[in-house]
Amino acid sequence: MPSIPVIDLHAQYLTIKDEIDSAIHRAIEKSAYIGGVEHDEFEKEFAAYHQARYCAAVANGTDALVLALRVMGVGPGDRVITSPFTFIATVEAITLNGAIPIFADIDSENFNLSAESVESTIQSLSAGERKTLKALLPVHLYGRPADMKGLCDVAGRYGLPVLEDCAQSHGATIAGRRVGTFGIAGTFSFYPSKNLGAYGDAGAVITNDENFYDRVSRIRNHGRAEKYLHAIEGVNSRLDGIQAAVLRIKLRRLDQWNTARRRLAARYNELLAPCKRVVKPPIVDGAVFYLYTIRHPERDRLRDFLVKNGISVGVHYAVPLHLQPAYSSLKLQEGAFPVTERAAHEVLSLPLYPEMGEDALQAVASKVREFERV
Repeated sequence: MPSIPVIDLHAQYLTIKDEIDSAIHRAIEKSAYIGGVEHDEFEKEFAAYHQARYCAAVANGTDALVLALRVMGVGPGDRVITSPFTFIATVEAITLNGAIPIFADIDSENFNLSAESVESTIQSLSAGERKTLKALLPVHLYGRPADMKGLCDVAGRYGLPVLEDCAQSHGATIAGRRVGTFGIAGTFSFYPSKNLGAYGDAGAVITNDENFYDRVSRIRNHGRAEKYLHAIEGVNSRLDGIQAAVLRIKLRRLDQWNTARRRLAARYNELLAPCKRVVKPPIVDGAVFYLYTIRHPERDRLRDFLVKNGISVGVHYAVPLHLQPAYSSLKLQEGAFPVTERAAHEVLSLPLYPEMGEDALQAVASKVREFERV
């Protein structure tokens, strides 16, 4: 059987090749490599897509988080509550600002921060530790929206601003409202594999707060107020014009691609219905299925079986952040977050991308069913 990839970026490129090639050529012809019309128009279009007032494009998704937290005043000795079940960039952004990550457990169904666990975690802190809490940083993992109502309610009770990590949830909605617009700001990664992916690294921060936008905009460009006049010290984190040109073309198709992802996820659920040990993701309104992630009690054996049969899979994520060597200084042991740890042992991402055909989908589902019969 031919290999089935987890994602096929070349297949996507072929569907938009002429437009992409033209957009890249246009950016090069204008020598619009840093800033320029493609960059400025993308910022306007991405903000408008979210019905947000502002978008500040940056070099990558990690920088988007780092800069947003910096603008929120997060610094040395502060604490930020977030999920232990996410890509390390979420927590790197906290520690790179000198702050301390405080983890809360996740919801067993959508893998995102549990509002109840967040409140319990806050209650468990000493009075002194609570005074250093500066933000709540939920992640919309796998393209599934987090419980923003519950999380914002908890954050409001404790006076915590909310920053949303939307790196895996481009276009996801909650009751028709796009993620990234519930807190003070939302951050995005446009890593190539994402629902809205560039052809290199890229990121953005969206917000409705003019001062927030202005500060992110200055920091990303060496703190410039104008050329060679630096109001503050900043960094070099600018989105290049070629990536902006690519993203503008792709943004026009994001909703169409997300619809295809939901359709494929629903089809997977139908085909895998006989597999009683496979826990399938719910097809909830607003989810955009960056990943189609199942749970299985024998995840490693299933993974090896699928790979042996030419099917690429992913594990997002096998080692939760509180157990990563990089965060051993936090002195958190196995058992600290049981829902997260069980998920880490069971999750498996199957191939899913908008251009995926029925034959490939059937082939993957067939092998999962075969594994269940063995």
